[in-house]
Amino acid sequence: QVQLVESGGGSVLPGGSLRLSCTASVDTNKISSMAWFRQAPGKEREGVALIYSQGSFSYGVTMYADSVKGRFTISGDSAKKMIFLEMNNLQPDDTATYYCAADPKWYGATWYKYAFEYWGQGTQVTVSS
Repeated sequence: QVQLVESGGGSVLPGGSLRLSCTASVDTNKISSMAWFRQAPGKEREGVALIYSQGSFSYGVTMYADSVKGRFTISGDSAKKMIFLEMNNLQPDDTATYYCAADPKWYGATWYKYAFEYWGQGTQVTVSS
């Protein structure tokens, strides 16, 4: 029903930047929540950033994990059916597989606790010297 495809991962030095992209197969106005999660081997999945996608992202509602606030920025482009994650000042602890997720429901402040309905395949981000 909804396919999500991530791109933009790679290997960078500490302090470097990457921009992740996620392309949806449906109009992003048909869903409510679009988010980035990440998971490192042996660790729990962590919610990174959330954006409210209805209204062509115009409501400007975003939420971030404390660990990335001020360094990462989530944004969306409804015409392209895409969301992005601009990651700056990357650190080794940011190393993980990053997943794009979407859900027709809006979960609010506890969004990171839920298994979203649709998921991409993931893109690897490695930060090391």
